[in-house]
Amino acid sequence: MVPAVIPILLVFIPAILMALGIVREKELGSITNLYVTPVNRLEFLLGKQLPYIGFSMLSYVSLVLLAIFLFDVPVKGGVLTLTLGALLFVTATTGLGQVISAFASTQVAALAATAIVTILPTIQFSGMTEPVSSLEGAGAVIGQFWPATWFLQISRGVFTKGLTFADLQHSFLILAAFIPVLTLMSVFLLRKQGR
Repeated sequence: MVPAVIPILLVFIPAILMALGIVREKELGSITNLYVTPVNRLEFLLGKQLPYIGFSMLSYVSLVLLAIFLFDVPVKGGVLTLTLGALLFVTATTGLGQVISAFASTQVAALAATAIVTILPTIQFSGMTEPVSSLEGAGAVIGQFWPATWFLQISRGVFTKGLTFADLQHSFLILAAFIPVLTLMSVFLLRKQGR
């Protein structure tokens, strides 16, 4: 369970922080400054996202240290493989927070929406309790198109099976594909709001 808890915390907290960061600017009205500056929407979103990625990576390091020293779960695979997976994952989860922030107009709404949108699919459909291959219908579709599914495979593979980057290459590629998709969705939705 310990390697499975890391993706849950890294999907929940970074997405909430990112969503709240942008929605707070909407509430304060300071996001309107974006429309009069030479910064384009992509630069604005990346500038907002980078600090949250850095903070999330610090959380990742503390979670791995807790797993190793408090819960006595050794990392059998490469720590660099796990770290690269975590970097891709937190970049995707903060991107998910950006997308959610496009729909929320208050911080309370952003918090509630992010909690529901991140926790339910991660626990139910990412393979935490039952394999994604055993799911059917909408659950199977959600499981295949959810970032936590792929980072969960990386986390469990590195912690318990000693898998390498080459063994997990498929999971890395799919996880990396979420980043441009979520970023483009955020840019498009932010542009739509600005009109």
